[in-house]
Amino acid sequence: MPRSAIFDLDGTLADTAADLIGAANALLQADGLRELDPKTARATAGRGGKALMSLGFETAGHPKTSAEIDALFPAYLKAYQTRIDAETRLFDGVIETLEELTKAGWALGVCTNKPEHLAIDLLPRLGLDRFFPVVLGADTLPVRKPDPRHVWETIDRLGAPRSRAVMIGDSVTDRDAARNAEIPVILVSFGYSVTPPASLKPDVLIDRYDQLIPALERLSPA
Repeated sequence: MPRSAIFDLDGTLADTAADLIGAANALLQADGLRELDPKTARATAGRGGKALMSLGFETAGHPKTSAEIDALFPAYLKAYQTRIDAETRLFDGVIETLEELTKAGWALGVCTNKPEHLAIDLLPRLGLDRFFPVVLGADTLPVRKPDPRHVWETIDRLGAPRSRAVMIGDSVTDRDAARNAEIPVILVSFGYSVTPPASLKPDVLIDRYDQLIPALERLSPA
């Protein structure tokens, strides 16, 4: 039966922070407010656009309520869509690793809390769509990570058994999603986690993509 590797997107496969922050800055700029510093806002990028907007307006001295942030979210998504791959880059070794996994017969899926249409738009721009026949976003189902049903549905659509799946991510959300789904989890050390990834106690922590395949083989042997 096929083994499956279920990947998070932002902060795991691709460094999307600059474009996520850039979209928030576009809204701040439109209001004549001070923009976010990309370096200090990077960790917040993993929590999504609403978190970045909240941080931006608060930092600029104009905090907004959750309802106000919700009302601005469509404008944020529009701003992000226009620059979705302007500065986004794959992490080193991603393509080579995915090619090797595909050759080895692994079924690969993306389970992200990014809106589905944005994930589907971004993947081909990065040359990744050929690896991932299944992509589930934050709005694909009524639930999303860390709810295990988000992960399980990704595995099921790949036609792979849940007992042979491994999650790869960068954050506590990915760790919790995997734990809730009762599958092993590998975290990368180079993503957007505010908490040191090692303290999240993943099954394996990797620092480079050339460490991923040995980790997967250890967690789900052929």
